This record gives sequence, C-alpha cells and structure tokens, in this order.
Amino acid sequence: MAPAIEYAFAAMLFFGLGDLVYKRGAAAGAPAHQFMMVQTWFFTPSVIAYGLFTGSLVFNAALLWGALAGVFIVLGYYNFAYCLKAGSVSIVAPVFRLSFALTAALAVALLGEPLTLPKLAGLALALAAVWLLLGAPAGASRARRLQDRALLWRLLGATAAVALANLIYKFGLRAGSTPAMLLSAQACTASVIATSFAARIDGRVSPNRAALRHAPVAALVLSTAFVLLLTGLKTGAASVLVPVAQMGFVVTALLGFTFMGEAFTARKGAGLLAAVAALASLAHG
Repeated sequence: MAPAIEYAFAAMLFFGLGDLVYKRGAAAGAPAHQFMMVQTWFFTPSVIAYGLFTGSLVFNAALLWGALAGVFIVLGYYNFAYCLKAGSVSIVAPVFRLSFALTAALAVALLGEPLTLPKLAGLALALAAVWLLLGAPAGASRARRLQDRALLWRLLGATAAVALANLIYKFGLRAGSTPAMLLSAQACTASVIATSFAARIDGRVSPNRAALRHAPVAALVLSTAFVLLLTGLKTGAASVLVPVAQMGFVVTALLGFTFMGEAFTARKGAGLLAAVAALASLAHG
C-alpha cells in the first residue's frame, strides 16, 4: 500500500461530505459568491488554529505556493458552487473531482513520479466510474441533457483550477513549507479574493441566511479534508493520493441517492463499483 494512503482515504470521506454540504447550501438559496465568502471566513481561523496547536506555522518563502493555490481554489470552488444551483450533485461532483486525472498526469510529468501498472489501472477505472456516474437516464429529456452539457463547460474550468491547486501543494511541501502554513496562506488569499468579489457583486458585504447556515459547516469539513490530504502529501505521491482523495464523489453520490432523492440507475451502480475497484488499484499503485 502506498505511503500515507490512510490520510487520502480519510480526506476522501470529508471531501465527499463537503460536496454534499455545498449542494444543500445551493438548494437552500445560498448564492455561490456569498457561500465562498462565508466559507473562507471560517476556513481561515480553522487552519490557523490547527497550525498554532501543532506548532507547524513555519514562515518562509515556500508559503507563497499556498497563496498561489488560494487563487485556484477560489476559482474552482466558486464555479463548483455555481453549477450546483442547477445540477444534480451526483453528476456535478464527479465532474468536479475529475481534477485528479490532470493532477496525476502533471505529477508524473513534472515531479517525476513513477507510472505503474496499478496506478494506470486505477486511473482508468476512476475515469470509467466518472463516465458511468455522468450518464443521464435513457428517458432524460433533450433539454435536461443540454443543461447538463452546459454545466459541464463551466465545470471544466473549476476542474482544471483544483487540479493545479493540488499540484501546487506538492511543490510547496517540497520547498519546505508545512501543511498548516500552506493552508493558512491559501485561506488568507482566498478570503481576500472571495470577500472582495462578493462585495463587488452585492455592493456590500451581506451574506444571506442560507450562506451563513451552510458555509461554516463546509469550511470545517473541508479544512479537515485539506489538512488530511496535505499531511499525506508530505511523504506520499501526488499521483496516488490526490486521485484517492478526490474520489469523494463516490461518497457524495451515495449520500445524494440516500438523502436527496436523486435517481439511482444500474449505470450509476456500475459506476460506484468501478470507483471501488479504482480505489483498490490506486491503493496499491
């Protein structure tokens, strides 16, 4: 089993829960820009408190990698929240988490991580799982299929942004930063961007009740997920750990079927089985 894989599996669970909180916030009427703003307000003190508690806030030039990651995280998660207003979480989340494939490819190309047969098989199975979970039911209307296709275009930008952020973490860790410092720098940058953006759109800083109710929960869940992922990345390969962690869409899809009444089909069931097989293969990659 790959080093630090346990951290990636734990992060996967929290990322999946976070995606569901995003969907609930969108369904409750939280605008994407307000949701992001409030989330950063709670994410920032959470990761700083973690750094202070563990004594791992190391101030050096490597923290700039975290600031850069913050830019891409805002782009990715804002567009993710935006798409969830109209899209099914069991469809939107798998597309969003498809970032793992790009991160893995970049890690092999730029970081020199090995490309093994189990890793290739795991990535292939993960892509198959995403494709199966994305499949619209045979009876879906043409309008619904077009709507999903339009959401996909917006999600592509979010997917690429998160993939780059995941790779940036590894560069920051290699440069001598710590998970807490990278995340603190990311959070401060993201908070400034998200708050400024929301103030520009609304003309003031005034989040609605739905954002204030759901975004703090998302912040606590995702701060835990990111801490787990970056802790694993200190010693583990990004081309293995990031795909495992980003497969939180499996958790999200299961919760969407169970608690949000989203349709479960044989195709989606096959997608979940493919995802389980992908996780097993990646764990031995």
